[in-house]
Amino acid sequence: MSTIERAEVLVASPGRNFVTLRITTSDGVTGLGDATLNGRELAVASYLRDHVVPLLIGRDPARVEDTWQYLYRGAYWRRGPVTMTAIAAVDTALWDIKGKVAGLPVYQLLGGRSRDGVMVYAHASGNDTAELLDDVARFLDEGYLAVRAQAAVPEVGGTYGVRKGKVYEPAASALPDEQPWSTEAYLDFAPTYLAAVRERFGFGFHLLHDVHHRLSPIEAARFGKAVEDLRLFWMEDPTPAENQEAFRLIRQHTTTPIAVGENLSSIWDVQHLITEQLIDYVRTTVVHAGGITHLRRIFDLAALYQVRTGSHGAGDLSPVSMAAAVHVDLAVPNFGIQEHMGHVDGVDEVFRTGVRFADGMLHPSEEPGLGVEYDDEAAAGFPYEPRYLPVARRLDGSVHDW
Repeated sequence: MSTIERAEVLVASPGRNFVTLRITTSDGVTGLGDATLNGRELAVASYLRDHVVPLLIGRDPARVEDTWQYLYRGAYWRRGPVTMTAIAAVDTALWDIKGKVAGLPVYQLLGGRSRDGVMVYAHASGNDTAELLDDVARFLDEGYLAVRAQAAVPEVGGTYGVRKGKVYEPAASALPDEQPWSTEAYLDFAPTYLAAVRERFGFGFHLLHDVHHRLSPIEAARFGKAVEDLRLFWMEDPTPAENQEAFRLIRQHTTTPIAVGENLSSIWDVQHLITEQLIDYVRTTVVHAGGITHLRRIFDLAALYQVRTGSHGAGDLSPVSMAAAVHVDLAVPNFGIQEHMGHVDGVDEVFRTGVRFADGMLHPSEEPGLGVEYDDEAAAGFPYEPRYLPVARRLDGSVHDW
């Protein structure tokens, strides 16, 4: 019987920090899992290296579900982003191994294709409305069927989502960047630039917008109502999800669809939101919600309540996670859309992935497993660099939700 012989925690920073778990079996088969928790990477690396890896040696790599339960129930301390990201890395690596042993891409192990490709959305942004419109045009020209639009609020220097380079990367400094925020200015401005996008480009594509937890429930209701005629695909994270009943208030005032869940880590975190139909899209991810095994469980629950998937896919998800996401997206019946931000220069030197973009969709590798390889030699040239996500402060100096 094949057993797990080695598990390595690999940390590299090709433009941004990634933590990768590589599991090797006694038969020489390797599997990769993403263990990146943006801004808290070393917490997961330590959890894996010090507490999980010793438990894996000698285990049967084929027992994916049993290993998931062993790491989750056996730890006693359950849930939370560090624990669930570590479990996700193990789970994803074991699915990668299972696909390689079977000689099949992972999506075939999940039941095969439910669609021909995975529709994705791009990230358009600008320092003003004119720049945003030019960016939207660029992505539409590249063939995207869906675009998220964000623009800097005038005279507020810390607006979320406006990139400075090729790819939006908020974790960019050794200490947190403290950014100003004005809810009032945002509520006045955001509907105007979203309207400008529709006025110039029409309704022949999907338009998305990320509020990024910045509004109170009634403010979010006001925003959703103000943009109803623009037919947003969704407004993302309109208010923090800790108070989930807040979404019922938003529902009472607007028909703009709601997407939530990128920073939630288990089925229990989203159970109420789904079963009460307080959201339209669940944004949990392979890497932060317990891997392929647990993400599929979340998506199956969502399907019962006509909630569709819309997984987070920012640059802090390594190509391992993106490949795993595409395999899951391809198989589940209630797929909605997949975020696709791309990665900064250097990432493709460390990770070789078979995922490709065409006609507004991502397509997985047909190689056995996930179809991703890790280059140790290239990774050695990108040592870890401490980086933090920003902190938002209101104009009076008080800390706000970033």
